[in-house]
Parts: sequence; structure tokens; C-alpha cells
Amino acid sequence: MSTLTYKKNDDIESGSLDKMTVFQECISGFNASPIQSKKCRTLLTKLVRLIHMGEVFPPEESTSLFFSITKLFQHKDPSLRQMVYVAIKELAPTANDVIMVTSSIMKDIQSSSDAIYKPNAIRALIHIIDSSTVQSIERLIRTAIADKQTSVSSAALVSTYHLTPIARDVVRKWANDVQEALQGSSSSSGFFGGSSNNGPTAYASSTMYQYHAIGLLYQLRSHDKMAVMRMIQQLTSPNSPVKNPNAIVMLLRLIGKIMEEDKGLVQSLLPIVVSYLTASSDMVVVEAVKIILQQRNPQADPDVLHKTLAIVRKLLAFPRNSTQFAVIRVLNRFALDFPVEASECNPELEPLISSSSRAIATYAITTLLKTGDESSVDRLMSKISGFMNEISDEFKIIVVDAIRNLALKFPQKHPRMLTFLSSGLRDEGGLEYKTAVVEALFDMIRCIPAAKEPALGHLSELVEDCEFAELSVRILHMLGSAGPSTSQPTKYIRYIYNRVVLENAVIRSAAVTALSKFAVVDDLKVRKSIKVLLTRCLDDVTDEVRDRAALALRFIELDEAEAKEYITPQTVFSPAQFERELTQYLSSSDKSVFLKPFDINTVPRVTLEQSRSIALEARNKALLGETGEKPKASAAGAESGDSSGEKLRVERELVQDKASEYAAALASIDAFKDHGPILKTSKPVSLTESGLEYVVKAVKHMFKNHIVIQYEVTNTIEAVLEDVVVDIAGDFESDFVIPLKKLGHNETGTVYVSGQRPSEEFAIFSIENSLRFIYKEIDPSTGEPEDEGFEDVYSTEDLEFTVGDYLIPKYVGNFMHQWDELAGAEAVSTFQFGPEMSINNATELAINTLSLMPLESTDMPTSLASHQLKLFGETIDGSKVAVQVRMVYTSKNGSTLKVSVRSQDEQLSELVADAIGNV
Repeated sequence: MSTLTYKKNDDIESGSLDKMTVFQECISGFNASPIQSKKCRTLLTKLVRLIHMGEVFPPEESTSLFFSITKLFQHKDPSLRQMVYVAIKELAPTANDVIMVTSSIMKDIQSSSDAIYKPNAIRALIHIIDSSTVQSIERLIRTAIADKQTSVSSAALVSTYHLTPIARDVVRKWANDVQEALQGSSSSSGFFGGSSNNGPTAYASSTMYQYHAIGLLYQLRSHDKMAVMRMIQQLTSPNSPVKNPNAIVMLLRLIGKIMEEDKGLVQSLLPIVVSYLTASSDMVVVEAVKIILQQRNPQADPDVLHKTLAIVRKLLAFPRNSTQFAVIRVLNRFALDFPVEASECNPELEPLISSSSRAIATYAITTLLKTGDESSVDRLMSKISGFMNEISDEFKIIVVDAIRNLALKFPQKHPRMLTFLSSGLRDEGGLEYKTAVVEALFDMIRCIPAAKEPALGHLSELVEDCEFAELSVRILHMLGSAGPSTSQPTKYIRYIYNRVVLENAVIRSAAVTALSKFAVVDDLKVRKSIKVLLTRCLDDVTDEVRDRAALALRFIELDEAEAKEYITPQTVFSPAQFERELTQYLSSSDKSVFLKPFDINTVPRVTLEQSRSIALEARNKALLGETGEKPKASAAGAESGDSSGEKLRVERELVQDKASEYAAALASIDAFKDHGPILKTSKPVSLTESGLEYVVKAVKHMFKNHIVIQYEVTNTIEAVLEDVVVDIAGDFESDFVIPLKKLGHNETGTVYVSGQRPSEEFAIFSIENSLRFIYKEIDPSTGEPEDEGFEDVYSTEDLEFTVGDYLIPKYVGNFMHQWDELAGAEAVSTFQFGPEMSINNATELAINTLSLMPLESTDMPTSLASHQLKLFGETIDGSKVAVQVRMVYTSKNGSTLKVSVRSQDEQLSELVADAIGNV
């Protein structure tokens, strides 16, 4: 190529393309005669580049370009035809009358056997048609699915996948064609039309259609669990035609998803996963390892765990960086829950500390930190310090989170951790990295009393020279919150006031608020000094700063108790509900709503302990991404499983989010307005199995004098249910029922039942439930329900009320302090479970049964043989409850649980202690 040609194409690589110039050149070049294929390819490249850079052509220009491009079908150059199809796909969404080009595309599909023309034509065709014209191409697509050329078959399968959202009913009829294509023998032609007998790469390419076929089959059958199971059993049998590693990985992910959703199928599916541990493909072996380790119940089958960890050790020693990196991430995540078992791989991890790949070295060290003991901490941290400056912020964050975990695990090592984190504050790094370091220091301040003042000192130094305003604001807030309770609160006042003098308005405002919190210190001299400093802030140039200073001064002049209530309130607005209410207000389509100001009194308040609990949940959720983001659903919608501790935390978050939605829904119903505020909302309880014709879940809402049961009813059969009510019997009588007028096919509705709370403070009872409704079949000719129906009754499982329904999880920073305070009323119970009840399962059982907050990360057991779970909370009436559950497991005797409960009421302690045995 000449120098002139290079210069001519420089604008493509540099990105300096002018939209109008490209448009005019394209119109001129595409309509020229004869067609210059080389020039047109260059113009099409420029056009596609512009679109990918975010440029949008108006419909008129898009239409002109689109139909000018269709004239290039006259030229037979394969490279030009490829670019034509790429451009057609990009312009189709914005151009008008694109359906007109269908005949040209279909001509390429029907008349060509070329491995270039035909696949590209099929991929372009689905961007042209809509739901009303899908049937016109049905025969073409079905023929292409069964084509002997794998590139054509893959193009048809992927195109069918993209057609599913707009024509699911039509595409569903092609399932047999997809199944036959998957079962058929692989073609001799490779993915790009060449021979498939040229080694592993060519073979993998020639069988890629299997990956696409499995993804499509799952998409079509995902609503039918049994059909998915049959597909998996068929495709994982010894005679299975599936050989492509990508396809096998997808099958494994589907198996992992099913195992996570239905624990009853683990025993039948786990051997299939284990069989792939000896596969020839690294990616298949790593996926199998990941699914086995993510089951998080290793003691259920020690042989499988031992075999899996042996494979992990081999992969760690394998001299390929990609394999080492993939498997060490899995091991790193496993070590967070089961450090003792993961320590089996320590001999292979030690050499990886010196790996040339800093990513692998980082994961090796952080995994060793989790699996090692206290004596190895100093050595490993010295290794980390040696290359912290050589790794990216992403991996620095992983290290910092590991250090934070370690600090909470070994509090006596906090000076070494503080030294490491303080050096991280001084190092170069972006906002996310600095935030991770600051978050680690915040957690040490909250959870390690001896680390509080040194950590605050490091934060004070950082705020003096912090380039990130949002981080400075958070640090100032922490100094204001924790500083007044230190032994020398005055030493932090200087750091805070310096921000008022030297920083921008946002930081000055935060500093004023932080200063005001020192006014509650029980020292007249300090209060007087704060008053002087705040008075100086009244001359600030910014309204926000002046207003905050004036407000703080007004509060200081109040009575001491009243001042503390305003300056350091013990309750705050629920952030999730506040956001939801405000969003609903601002997005209202009724303009008359804005005639009244937003009523903040509609937002519920939560205590500081509840707020910290929510913050802890968010922090723990963020830590679950320590080894990378959780895998998203693939084309098959498959995900990896969570640990029980992870799952419980996610469930608690969902309950907290749902509780706000439930409260808003109940508040909108006039019948419940006199019930008062909701004291406790339970998580949904399934009263039927998920695969039945009617799926019923119940949510229990506890009020001061009432109980409201919210029944979520889903109708899965093709019929309409009218006047749906729930009849109850047992130890609870309903005052009234709010029925569901109509429930269509695959719809979910709500029935409410309200009654008086039993006179006994912590009443334990059960309720018999049965659905009663008018059943109307759907006329297949009209799709409408028939005029007449018949009354039917459907019984569900009983709904149990336990002591956990009267308990609310609460976060406290020092569990043992609360435990010692509640020494008056203690009850102890011991329970014995069989070998199937592992330490992990026992932990989950205790947390779910008692509905209390697990503290100090004790919801994630670190040993298979013994564990101590710490739980804390309050009753709905405000009485504190602290629980310690000591567990011991042996394969011969199973699990033994000793439950010790302390509270402010002896009867309550006995009820809580006996609760686990009543499950």
C-alpha cells in the first residue's frame, strides 16, 4: 500500500471523522457507476465507525444511506458484501422502509452456498423483519439451522435467539430443529468454511454451533424445569454429541443454577459435575471446580471436596497464567468461607507470590492471608508491601479488603494493619482505592476499640491533604461522629476547623456539621470553644455554611438533652424508603401534586442501630465481589451459587427492601390506617411448592394490637380466578379479609387477612389456610374467560407463627458488652441433629429460625468441626435479646447445638432457647 493510501485512511484510525463529510462521500460513492469495491469498503468502515462512536443519523439521512448501500448488492466482492451487511444492521433501527431490502438478503440466503454470504445474510435479516413478518422467513431459518456448514448453522441459531423476544410463540416451534442440529454429527467444514481437521482450534470452531444451540434450547425451555433437566441429562450422558468446551461450560452453569435453586437435586446432579473434573479442557475443569466449591457444603461429601482440591492444586501448578488466574480466583472466594479446607492448597500458593503476573501474586497473597494463622500475618504483609506500587487500583482494593478482613479476625494485630493502611492513604491512587482504605479504617474504628483513636489520627492527617471532596466529607462525618467520644476530643477540632478555613463550600458545610457534634461533649470549655468557632462561620460567603452554623448555634443554646436529640439524633430517615417516596413524588404525572410540598413525615425513621445494620449489609455485599463481580447470567441465564452466609445476607437485604414496599402498600389501604406502624415484617413463607398450579406465599406483618397476613397468590394455569379469598382456621381469628377480585393466567395478586394479636405477648400458634375462588376456564377461540364458573377450594400448608416473628435483628458494635449487660435472665438448651445437619446448615437454621442479626461475621463458619454463632436483636416491644450458639459436628454423631440466650425477660429467654428444637 502506498504512503498516500495510508495518509488517506489516517482519519479512520484517529477518529477525526466529520459526520456530514462521510454522509456525502457515502451517497456519492455508493451511487457511482461502476462500483469501486475498495473505495466503498473504506466508506462503509468510516460510516460504521461513526455510528459506533455514538453519532446518530436522522431518519431521512439513515434511509438515504440505507438504500444507497443496497445498490452495492450488485457487486460480488465477498469483503464488500460483508461490510454491506454490517452497515445494514447498524442503520436498520433508524432507517425507514427497511423491509424493502428483504428480497436481496433472502436471495443471498437461498441461492448461495458460500460460507461468507449466507451467514452474514442470515444475521442481517433478523434486524430487518419484525414480529408480523417472522413467519415469512420461518422455512429459511429452520433450513439454515440444519445446514451442514457450521458457520451457517451458528448464524441461524444466534439469529433465532435474538428473534425470541419478539416472536417467542413462533420460535418455540423450532425447538425440535435445534435439538436435531445439536444431536447431528459435526460437519467436516470448519466455522469459516475450511477443514475442521487442523487441530484443536479448528475443531472447537467447527463445534461452536453446539454452544449456540444449548443457549437457545435453554431460552425456549427455561419455563419448564423438567424439560431443562431432561435436556441436561441427555447432553451429559456418555454418548452425548456435545464436545465443544464452551458448550460444556454452559451446561455446567445450567447445572449449577439448578442446584442452587433446588437443593434436593444436588445429590443427582453433583456426580455429573464431578465427572468433568477430568476433562481435557482447562476451562471445563475450572468451571466444574467452581460449581463444586460454590456449593458451600463440603462436609456433605468429603471425598468430592478432597478430589476437587487435588485438581485445584494441579491447576495452580500448571504453567499457564490464564488457568492459574481463573482457579485462584475461585479458591480465593472459597477461602473466605472455608479457610481451613482451602489451606490444603497453601504449598502451591506460596510460589505464586513471586509470580510475574501481579494479578496472580495478589490473589495468592490474599488467599494465604485468609487461610493462614496469626503467625504468618507479618511475613505475608511484608510481601504485599513490596509490590503494592506495581499493581493497579483494582487489585489494591482486593488487598485492602483482605487486610480489613484480617484485622477483624485478629484484632490484636491491628497496629500492623493500621501501619499498612496508613501507607495506602499516602500512596498514589484513585478515588475507589482511597475509599476502600478509608472504609477499612471506618470498620476498625467501629469494631476494634483499641484501634479507634490511632485510626482517627490517620484520617485526620488524610483530610488535611485529600484531593477528593466526597471522601473528605465522609472523613469529616466520621471525625464528628467518633471524635467526641475519644479520650481527647479537642485534638480533632483543629483538623476539622482547618477545613472550614481552607476548603470549598461542600467540605466547609460538612466541617461545620462535624464541629457542631463536639458541642455535646460534657466539657463546658469545649462547648464554649465550639460556639466561638461556629460564630465565625456565620460570616462565610456560602449560604449553606452560614445556615448550618446558625442552626447548630441555635441547638447548642437549647437544653442539653434537647440539643443532643437534634445534634446527635438516635433515629434517621430510612434511606431506601426516603429515595422511593421522593422519586415517586418527583415522577408524578399529576401536576397538582406539586402544589403541596413533599411531606417528609411519610418517610419512616429507623434507629442508628438499624442504620448501621443496613450499612453493614451493604458493606458485606460489596466484599462478596472481592474476587471479581459475581458472574452474570449467560445466554443460558445461568449463575453460580452463593454461600449460605452470602445467601442469608442477600435475603436480609431483600427483606429490608421489601418491607418498605409492603409498608407503603398497607399504608395506602384505608382498612389498615388505624393499625398503627408496622413493628415487624417477616420474609415470605412458601405455603405451596413452586411447580404447582397455584403458588401461595405468606408475609406476616406484626402491629401493636393486630396481625395482618399478606397472601401472594400466583395462578399458573390457563384459567381466570375471581373473588379470591383465604379462609383460615386455628388459633387465630380474622376480623376481615380483603379479597382479590380477579387473577388471570401467570398473574400474581394479593389477599389480606387481618385480626387481633393474641393476648399472650409471644404467642406461638399455627393457621390452616385454604384458597376459595370462582374458577372460570378460558375459551380457546376468543381467549376470554367463560361467563359461568364454579367455586373451588385449594388447601395449602399451615402457616406457623414462631418466636422469630416477634424478634427484630439489630446491629451492635460490641456483642460481649451487650451479653454481659443481660446477665440477669439466661436460658440454655441443647439439641442433637443427624449427620446431614452440617455446621453450615446449622448456622443457617439458627439465623432463619431466630430472625436475629449475626455479628462479627459468625454467619460464615470457618471450620467444619466447630463454630460459635453470635446473634443480637430486640423484640417488637424493644426488649434486647443476645444469643450464642455453640456447634460441634462429627460424621458419626452429627451436629450438637448448645443455645445460650440472655434477655430482659426470663420467659422470652426460654422461648428463644427452645425455638430451634421446635422447627
